[in-house]
Amino acid sequence: MRSHPLATDAVVALGALLSMVIGSFAGPHGPHGPTFMTRTPEPLSLLLMVLGAAALVFRRRHTRAVLAVTGALCLLELTTGEPRAPVAMSTVIALYTLASRTDRPTTWRVGLLTMTGLTGVAMLAGPLPWYAQENIGIFAWTGMAAAAGDAVRSRRAFIGAIRERAERAERTREEEARRRVAEERLRIARDLHDVVAHHIALVNVQAGVAAHVMDKRPDQAKEALAHVRDASRSALNELRATVGLLRQSGDPEAPTEPAPGLGVLDELVDTFRHAGLPVKVMVELGAGAGDPLPAAVDLAAYRVIQEALTNVRKHAGPQVRAEVSVVRVGSSVEVTVLDDGGTAAAGEEAGAGGGHGLLGMRERATALGGSCFAGPRFGGGYRVHAVLPVT
Repeated sequence: MRSHPLATDAVVALGALLSMVIGSFAGPHGPHGPTFMTRTPEPLSLLLMVLGAAALVFRRRHTRAVLAVTGALCLLELTTGEPRAPVAMSTVIALYTLASRTDRPTTWRVGLLTMTGLTGVAMLAGPLPWYAQENIGIFAWTGMAAAAGDAVRSRRAFIGAIRERAERAERTREEEARRRVAEERLRIARDLHDVVAHHIALVNVQAGVAAHVMDKRPDQAKEALAHVRDASRSALNELRATVGLLRQSGDPEAPTEPAPGLGVLDELVDTFRHAGLPVKVMVELGAGAGDPLPAAVDLAAYRVIQEALTNVRKHAGPQVRAEVSVVRVGSSVEVTVLDDGGTAAAGEEAGAGGGHGLLGMRERATALGGSCFAGPRFGGGYRVHAVLPVT
């Protein structure tokens, strides 16, 4: 029906024509109600019924014009037909179509005009008395057609609104899912970068030390290789924990070690000290030290320190010293990492390393509603300062 609306309307018009023709042979005033074959329609009435049904074929393409044509044919039948044929049926169908495809104010205006016009002409200009039941029937049928069309239009609008809300909710769910997937990918990428950059830098330094002293000081070379082994083991463990987040529900269980935080800061600093970087640490969380930091803040502070010290070790040059401070100020935690190795530590931001460590630190701080600044210090060295809100 939706693919061929014209054919559907033609079927409706044919059914209306058959109903009008059959109804024109029935007399309404039989001894026990309407009686069939008690009257015969005039040729003009048959012609008007055919024209009215033919107009209904185009009722959805030219709604208003079809209503005007069928209304005019009905008026002609009401003033001339005797006995009167049910040409008004075509007007009823056309009025229903108009009411179902337009707005309510238009339905009220056109419906009242059609109802009063046809009924008034039938009462005043027709051959029957004004109180005849056929005249009241015209008023009732046209009124019901307008009401039924308006109800169908309201129902369609209601269903359309529900469908639109469902589609919009589905799109919102899909967009939310995509956003969460993107955020999770970004978080995993930051963690992978932090883990790989930190441990591989340490492995690289210790391997270089071992190669340099292998012949002259084998004991020191053995110690450096032990640090390489520990750093690589730590890297594998953290990579396994991070990649475990990507497992499917049926995969083997991922490691359950807690995410790193300030509680293991000393272990992190020791790895840099073993790699030849003197690090001074000061942690002061004030009166709230007994209250643990939120997991996200704890992890972000740890990762900022890890990335900053890794950059110091990679870019600041030899004989460099670093200082790490973690201070709670009001409702935020301030993390500061300083070094005195000149402006070479800015190599990553300037593009020498081509990495994303500084960008990752800023993204971590911004995700928590904080900020992160990294840049050269006055008088030499480099400074990383992050402010992470606790609440």
